[in-house]
Amino acid sequence: MTTTRRPHTLVGGSGNALDHDLRGDGLPVVQLHGLSSSRRRDEVFGLDLTAGRDGLRVLRYDALGHGRSPGSADPADYTWPALARDLLALLDEVFPGRPVHGVGQSMGAATLLTAAVAEPDRLASLTLGIPPTAWEWRREQAALYDLAARQVERWGGARWAEKTRQPPTSPAIDPDRPFTVPDVADEWLPAAFRGAALTDFPSRDEVARVSAPALLLAWPDDASHPLAVAEELLDLLPEARLEVARTPAEVAAWPRQVGDFVRGYGG
Repeated sequence: MTTTRRPHTLVGGSGNALDHDLRGDGLPVVQLHGLSSSRRRDEVFGLDLTAGRDGLRVLRYDALGHGRSPGSADPADYTWPALARDLLALLDEVFPGRPVHGVGQSMGAATLLTAAVAEPDRLASLTLGIPPTAWEWRREQAALYDLAARQVERWGGARWAEKTRQPPTSPAIDPDRPFTVPDVADEWLPAAFRGAALTDFPSRDEVARVSAPALLLAWPDDASHPLAVAEELLDLLPEARLEVARTPAEVAAWPRQVGDFVRGYGG
């Protein structure tokens, strides 16, 4: 499998250059990570959802302010519509004129869904991993993000992560996975949290009009990624299926499921 890292050449809709890599050959795929994470951190967490899959040409990138990408101090730049504009601009550069298979988890899943509503023909399929809180589930989480932003300003990201550290609640999360701090610089992290607090999914009516086939990947007992949201998306999206992982071994099988799903809709 070939991997090419080309830092700081792709420019998102915000006008910021975003660090990225391209790996493999085959169907065009874009992969997105979660809030406060990055490509590197997803690998540590076992959430590189296209790892080891043949027949895919995968664009992975660090979102604005995350990982190796430069950031912004404006919370509006971290809302899901803003991140979706970044995504669509990158796709225009790397896969111009081609429908692309989207794979993302948490914030990345929300970004993909928002982009699919904005430009329905741009995404050939959607893999939405551990969808975050949305709609009536969002208000309490938004308050937690506002609190986190204030705490990071007071303590810094590393100390905040240590002071708020808790064991995983979902049985699907490996209790022995490494502890890591946010992969976002302290100068950007409060804005990223406040942007997350400001944002939400498109309306249910808009989501119901997304025609791209969707694979939903979820796990139980995680308040930040409620199974109820994934179940609601299953009801709303016209062509969707839901896979619920209840053990770390089932989470480890997600890349195989993603590869099979994408190739199944490869045309």
